[in-house]
Amino acid sequence: MKSFASDNYSGIHPDILQAITEANQAHVSSYGNDPYTAKAEQLFKHLFGQETEVLFVFNGTGANITALQCATQSFHSILCSKTAHINVDECGALMKATGCQLHTVDTPDGKLTPDLLTPFLCDIGNIHHTQPRVISITQCTEVGTVYSLEELTRLCNFAHQNGLYVHLDGARIANALVTLDCNAKAATVDCGIDIMSFGGTKNGLMIGEAVLIFNENIAANAQFVRKQLGQLFSKMRFISAQFVALLENDLWLRMARHSNSMAQLLAREVSTIPHVKITQKVDANGVFALIPPAIVEPLQKEFPFYLWDEQTCEARWMCSFDTTEEEIRIFAKRIKELCAGIKA
Repeated sequence: MKSFASDNYSGIHPDILQAITEANQAHVSSYGNDPYTAKAEQLFKHLFGQETEVLFVFNGTGANITALQCATQSFHSILCSKTAHINVDECGALMKATGCQLHTVDTPDGKLTPDLLTPFLCDIGNIHHTQPRVISITQCTEVGTVYSLEELTRLCNFAHQNGLYVHLDGARIANALVTLDCNAKAATVDCGIDIMSFGGTKNGLMIGEAVLIFNENIAANAQFVRKQLGQLFSKMRFISAQFVALLENDLWLRMARHSNSMAQLLAREVSTIPHVKITQKVDANGVFALIPPAIVEPLQKEFPFYLWDEQTCEARWMCSFDTTEEEIRIFAKRIKELCAGIKA
């Protein structure tokens, strides 16, 4: 059985492995001066616009700190949800790399709004305080919800009216686009996003993410920032070739469509169990649910997963590109069996 702990637990899509093998031929130039990187860059430009600056990096944390350092100086601050990956799961990497302060915002559903952010802008121009410079959002959010195009546009307009940039952590951007049923440019550039981290490893890649810069004011020193942060890979073709395979023929969207549909199936299966309560709208490939504490340990022994909130016993169940319907039904059946054994 596969786990429901994280889409990082999943393997590598066969097409991605094949692309790595095909790139492993002869000698080509290093540090991105190769045909694989050129092709991958053109695929991104086709999706997001010809003015897009593309930087390939090793991992999600690397993508986030590279993107945000491009957009800030050390006296700036960055606004994000309290549940944001840059706040919770990156071991302070952002603060160490950029010198910036993080201001975290409580959100009921992982989404930032102008109303929630307004109180954090009162110190703009005050020399004694760090200056807000970037609003960092996650799409899909850490609790599995998805910003609508209207919500994104409203947030970006608010940011730009106040002299701020908007960074999008798109570790699961493919899942969001499937939910929104729109193209990549419509859900990013057209809404006003300035810079984003584009996820790969949660959607079938072995290694590699991308930083996409849409605002030319941020792009000037981006190549130097990536190098200084240790995110420039000498054998770049092995990251780039994966993105070629991912983006060609919409493999990235097909995988995301499948993982989203598996989460919907899981939500339907567990919603009929009296002791299970789904806590967030299932917009993408994650299901968040309150479960009885008594079933956590025996269930985790058979199907690894994480508790999102140990205090409330809220579980997070993630589906991947290789999750099957049979696995979903077996998992839900086991939850039902364990819940049936709980005394009233």
